[in-house]
Amino acid sequence: MRGFFGWRVVGAAFVVAVFGWGVGFYGPPVFLHAVEQRGWPVWLVSAAVTCHFLSGALVVAQMSRLHARFGIAAVTRAGALAAAVGVLGWALAAEPWQLFLATLASGAGWATTGAAAINAIVTPWFIRRRPAALAAAFNGASLGGVVFSPLWVALIGELGFGLAALLVGLAMVGALWWIAARYLGRSPAAMGLAPDGEPPGAPQPRNAGTAALVAPWRDRRFVTLALANALGLFAQIGFLAHLVSLLAPSLGAQGAGMAAGLATLCAMIGRTALGHALRPGVDRRRAAAANYGVQVAGLLVLLASSGHILPVLAGVALFGLGLGNATSLPPLIAQQDFRDADVARVVGLVVAVGQGAYAFAPATFGLLRLADPAALFLAAAACQGLAAAIVLRR
Repeated sequence: MRGFFGWRVVGAAFVVAVFGWGVGFYGPPVFLHAVEQRGWPVWLVSAAVTCHFLSGALVVAQMSRLHARFGIAAVTRAGALAAAVGVLGWALAAEPWQLFLATLASGAGWATTGAAAINAIVTPWFIRRRPAALAAAFNGASLGGVVFSPLWVALIGELGFGLAALLVGLAMVGALWWIAARYLGRSPAAMGLAPDGEPPGAPQPRNAGTAALVAPWRDRRFVTLALANALGLFAQIGFLAHLVSLLAPSLGAQGAGMAAGLATLCAMIGRTALGHALRPGVDRRRAAAANYGVQVAGLLVLLASSGHILPVLAGVALFGLGLGNATSLPPLIAQQDFRDADVARVVGLVVAVGQGAYAFAPATFGLLRLADPAALFLAAAACQGLAAAIVLRR
């Protein structure tokens, strides 16, 4: 078990997640600010960010087919190249149409190094230990935010957007190209191994008795998972987009940034703890509902904090504990509810629906904030509560 190659694959997936989220998820908010300096209207640049996520949603819906046809290694390499070209396009765009063209490439790069990709990389190697393995791999997403958010700002400030995009793009392509060749082009069967490091031929738990997925949007299992995930991410991304500016009046700009860092740290803690707690037999839908409940509690604590530091930090910590699990739990629920042959397809579609939904979240929550800041907290809590109710209805 200690020397099981699957854990090296998890380490590779961790690095893919660091770059995937660092460039494709945490990068666009920084890019938006950089592109605004050209004098382009905020609504236009904001629309480009939405286009980035929507184009990614279209690609991620086809991820299982792409992986089946070309292989995970080739798709990951192509994704790294697309991300690098796309971000460089953001930096060099002289006209709005060029910016929107760049978002097609950056969105495709995000899709092929995001949640569906991490699940596809890790899933063949683990069955019993999959919760812990996915938790470890997805922690790369949180680290990507910790590292790349300030790194992008520093590089763009010192070197300019163009050179910063070139350097990060080259680093991403170089790292993921090597990782794909060394770790992502292999399978347990080809190496004579069994999932979880068990002896070859050892019996493995399977969902063989679960009904096949024929028409996703007529299947209650899929619909409830996809809608709950979309609602949860819509609330989460919409709230996070405004977190720093909401906390700045009471904590100051630096303090608000540190509070956002606390949320990311708690995300890693929450994901790791739940990954080890989800033993065989634990209902993962109930775990997801409890996770949404923790975030609702955090939002309500923040709403009632009146700007006092300790309640604010407590609310941020509670909300943060659920952040990472919002990404890692849907693939685990898919493993529980669907046949092995359908899991990759389900995860790709669920991620696509969620990404299509949260692409509009920052703008929607911005309108709520203009109407009444309290409405933002209540709307996010209502979405999370509704997500908890839906995920429990199989």
